[in-house]
Amino acid sequence: MKKLLLVINTLGRAGAETALLGLLNNLDRSKYDIFLYVVMAQGEMIGQLPGYVKVLNERFYPQSVLSKRGWRRMVKTSIAAFFRNGACAKKLGCLLKTSAAMLRTGNFQVDKLLWRMLSDGAQRFDEIFDLAIAYIEGGSAYYVADHVKARKKAAFIHIPYENAGYTREMDQDCWKKFDRIFAIAGKVKEHFVAFYPEYAGKVDVLHNIIDRDAICSRAMEKGGFDDGYQGLRILTVGRLVYQKGYDIAIDAMKILQNSGCKARWYVLGEGGQRKKLEKKIADLQLQDCFFLMGAVENPYPYYRQADLYVHATRFEGKSIAVQEAQALGCTIIVSGCNGNKEQIINHEDGIVCELTPQSIAENIRLLLNDEEKRRNLGRAAKDKAISENPEMHLLAALLA
Repeated sequence: MKKLLLVINTLGRAGAETALLGLLNNLDRSKYDIFLYVVMAQGEMIGQLPGYVKVLNERFYPQSVLSKRGWRRMVKTSIAAFFRNGACAKKLGCLLKTSAAMLRTGNFQVDKLLWRMLSDGAQRFDEIFDLAIAYIEGGSAYYVADHVKARKKAAFIHIPYENAGYTREMDQDCWKKFDRIFAIAGKVKEHFVAFYPEYAGKVDVLHNIIDRDAICSRAMEKGGFDDGYQGLRILTVGRLVYQKGYDIAIDAMKILQNSGCKARWYVLGEGGQRKKLEKKIADLQLQDCFFLMGAVENPYPYYRQADLYVHATRFEGKSIAVQEAQALGCTIIVSGCNGNKEQIINHEDGIVCELTPQSIAENIRLLLNDEEKRRNLGRAAKDKAISENPEMHLLAALLA
């Protein structure tokens, strides 16, 4: 039986982590002995792992990475990583060098700054794996490249690489150590190859895997909206971060309100921009129609009950939330960034709009006033989801 190790940064409730669960559930456990290591040893999705996955972390903390308690735990983990495995002077030098590189690009991100130190300060294992997979860029990629013993190594890229704040100085040529690199969408591959043209020959596309049957089953469970509202509902699912464009969505909701459109917009997710967004909602007096609901354990009843799913983001790789919306036959509006355009064909299985409050509001109003068009687009989205097949043979080839 082949030994397969997957490594991810956290198990917080987010797209890559959800996609990891989809991959784990699609692996043939009769052929593979499956191990998982989580660099930050933290995240509330630990309870959703299949029982046959062996977690290698000595300790694991189930707190959400977005909660105050979870944030304190991450600080403690980062401090411990600085001292674990020694080489503190080297780690400090790397932090300073990476900081300088980020400042030069004008894209300073604390989480990216710490990934190299966290990977160097993570647990080490003597076991030799047949295949080790870094399931997300950053800490897990550095860890697998530098500190895992494996006959073959692979990595996944989930985002347009240059938009995420990574630099060549930070990566330290880690990608040279991987046999294959899997981009989760065609545009993600294009961005990565543009950033690292020397590795074009080892990059394939392997789309996110979701468990459609499980999603549809969970959508029928109890839950969902409980505010008694009888009007039209708009839903967005995603972390409260700049990338997701909620500030623009709030402005779009104000335009809808001013035009007399009767609807409520609900956001499922948590993140660092909550206070800023709450202030904007209050300033525009939208407290009765734009709601930040926080993260929920089962979002799928909300998808099923919503009239419209809107995903107006600044940039995207391939959105798990959009895939989930398609699986449940939602009527979908996305902004026209590369990742979103790869998932939606305009006016065929959804609407692609400009990332402006005016365009978002105009297309929402169009669909909320046209029930037949909503129904047709939702049906086409579901048909598209059913037709997608995961390219599992690309992973199997590495273990042949």
